[in-house]
Amino acid sequence: MAEFGFNEHHQNEVINYMRFARSKRVLRLKTIDSCFEELKDSRLVDETFTVDEVKEMLDGLQVVVRGEVEMELINTAHTNVLLLRQLFSQAEKFYLRLQSDISELENRELLEQVAEFEKTDFKTTDKINQETSKPKLAPLNEGGVSELLNKEISRLQEENDKLKSRLRTLESQAMSALDEKTRAERALKDLQKVQGEQQEISSLEDTVAALRVDYERSVSANAVSQKDLQENLIASKHELLRVQEQLSMAEKELEKKFQQTAAYRNMKEILTKKNEQIKDIRKRLQRYEPNE
Repeated sequence: MAEFGFNEHHQNEVINYMRFARSKRVLRLKTIDSCFEELKDSRLVDETFTVDEVKEMLDGLQVVVRGEVEMELINTAHTNVLLLRQLFSQAEKFYLRLQSDISELENRELLEQVAEFEKTDFKTTDKINQETSKPKLAPLNEGGVSELLNKEISRLQEENDKLKSRLRTLESQAMSALDEKTRAERALKDLQKVQGEQQEISSLEDTVAALRVDYERSVSANAVSQKDLQENLIASKHELLRVQEQLSMAEKELEKKFQQTAAYRNMKEILTKKNEQIKDIRKRLQRYEPNE
């Protein structure tokens, strides 16, 4: 078994497991043999059998043998899992992580080496007795190896604590840098906002300047227009006065010509008579008013 690279202790463990597996295998083979013997004793009592009877017997035997083999394979798999559980539990106590290569389980060369070991080194009873009489090695947690492992674990824990402390420091520095970055981004946004407002103010100032220029031009144009309007108004007033004067002269001239006509004289006489009649009527009324 030296070709597997095992030390003496592990070699003994392998021998114990193979002894256990062989005993289970022998027991299962005996069970299968008993199935055939039971078939012979219970069914093979006649000298001749029909095809159907033979088929029925073989089918029944197949079911029984299949069940026994399947049970043995399942039990073997479960047994291997329990063995791995023991190994992994021992490894985890010392913070070890074991790994397995499933593909190596079908390595024909290694399987042949195991078979050869079982035929030679694992055959004689003397060797078995000798191996069982050998004292077992002390567990790892009771010897110097355990102390070394404990020291190594303590050292690793110290390094782990230092790394955790360093990590906390780096996290604090990272948080501080993140806060500083946030403040810088906020200040940059405020600066950009102020610059935008300044640009807007500059644009408004340009707009106001343009409006002022337009207003001054408008005021200047209005002043010129107002002066022209005043001059036109004065000229219109003069023209109006001249027209009124001409109209007054024309009215006077027309009245003078109308007074010289016969119709005017007749109308004037009629109006004079009417006025005298009105005066006479008023006098009469005044005489009657006191009696009333």
